[in-house]
Amino acid sequence: MEETSQALQDFTASYCDNWQQVRGSWPVSEQLHGIASPCVVSSEESVVYWQPQPFSLAKNLDAVERALDLRIQPAVTAFYTTQFAGDMAAQIGGCRLSLVQVWSEEDFVRIQENLIGHLVMKRRLKHSPTLFIATTESELDVISVCNLSGEVILEQLGTQKRETLAPSLAEFLKSIQAVIGE
Repeated sequence: MEETSQALQDFTASYCDNWQQVRGSWPVSEQLHGIASPCVVSSEESVVYWQPQPFSLAKNLDAVERALDLRIQPAVTAFYTTQFAGDMAAQIGGCRLSLVQVWSEEDFVRIQENLIGHLVMKRRLKHSPTLFIATTESELDVISVCNLSGEVILEQLGTQKRETLAPSLAEFLKSIQAVIGE
């Protein structure tokens, strides 16, 4: 868990540093404007400036584990319980992605509900369990962690199609590059 937390914190620091260098500001989000969070630095007409904050809740995904009677990969727990932050754009190879982050305490509840829904869908389809960590430009593809192997994969929702991107979540976080909003 510690390796994943550190890799996420390192990527986040690099992401924020890149924003400072390129834009001279903290990261900006239109989607999160008007939504309360400990991350909010300031707001303007239709955007919010944010900076990461320490995670203040219990560092577990017990609600997900209890709902599905499933032990979650510790790396995924670390990913979702290291910090509050806005989603962060990145790329790996030619794949552009947005890391899913917890924006607030209320958002943590929503993310757990979405993880439960994702796992229920996987169970109904008789697919191995995965936990999403990032979205892609395609609505059909998500980046997930395989709950059996711990590998990070690009998977096509509703199918068995998947491509391994990294052997672990920590390695994945170390290999992605920040993409600063154009």
